[in-house]
Amino acid sequence: MLTEFDTTLPSIIQVQNLIKQTTPVELKLLTGDVLTGRVLWQDPQCICIADENSQQTTVWKQAIAYIKPKVS
Repeated sequence: MLTEFDTTLPSIIQVQNLIKQTTPVELKLLTGDVLTGRVLWQDPQCICIADENSQQTTVWKQAIAYIKPKVS
């Protein structure tokens, strides 16, 4: 069964804005690891983030503790 992607949810809208504005983010995982970069895309299960070297990492949303704009 395909999960519905509800683009009216505030969390989805916030991530979409981060993607559109190419805002650098800090993405902390439940393991304690921290990824930094720009969010390239999201789907119902995953988010893809690219670091400063354009290395892409796909992260399962259930593994994320938080996402916040990165302060320079």
